[in-house]
Amino acid sequence: QVQLVESGGGLVQAGGSLRLSCTVSGLIINNITVGWFRQAPGKEREFVLGIIRNSGLVDYADSVRDRFSISRDNAQNTLYLQLNNLKPEDTAVYYCAGATSYLLWRSEQHWNYWGQGTQVTVSL
Repeated sequence: QVQLVESGGGLVQAGGSLRLSCTVSGLIINNITVGWFRQAPGKEREFVLGIIRNSGLVDYADSVRDRFSISRDNAQNTLYLQLNNLKPEDTAVYYCAGATSYLLWRSEQHWNYWGQGTQVTVSL
């Protein structure tokens, strides 16, 4: 059974940082495309960034470029999302996702596996 479990969310002031973790079981993360999405209140879930399977190729949403980064610890089978210089508009539930595709799709219907989400709240 495949499971993705996020952790690390919380409340942070604008300009602060957080690191989210996503521990994966049932799959080897280097062998799947992995990424992060987020959903703000009243909005649709949107792509944040992702890394293509068996490569280091990363795609970022323009809104987070130069502030967020993604990394993998293959030994721990864990995906990380580093969030820097956070803004109130980054407030959302952040979801870890996995896909068997060799392409990195920004639309969520191409993703096969999802975590339960972790809340990130950025205050002024």
